[in-house]
Amino acid sequence: MPTADNDRFAVDVRPVGGATVLALAGELDHDTAEPLRAALELARAAGRPRLLVDFSRVDFCDSTGLNVLLHNRLAVQKTGGSLELIGLHQPIKRMFTITGADGLFPLHTDVEAALGDQQHA
Repeated sequence: MPTADNDRFAVDVRPVGGATVLALAGELDHDTAEPLRAALELARAAGRPRLLVDFSRVDFCDSTGLNVLLHNRLAVQKTGGSLELIGLHQPIKRMFTITGADGLFPLHTDVEAALGDQQHA
């Protein structure tokens, strides 16, 4: 799948095993959320039920990014899939914890750990 980016944010989408990994980099906010929204829609349309969103290279995420993920989580779940998060670090992890969103997504430390966790496959 294609890579979407601008000067502040990038999304690299690639199939790995039975999952699709969306590797994010940069600042995810109101002005940069569209590439993530588009990449998630394309990944859902590709038919792989398991989407792994890698935050390990994200410097900032605001409520717009969180809302994109929450919306897509529901869409993925309606088709029997899962949207899982990888590599959340402070302060992004804090935002997920404060909002309670950390309890809505399976969380993994890295891609390898996510792929090794078959309970969500």
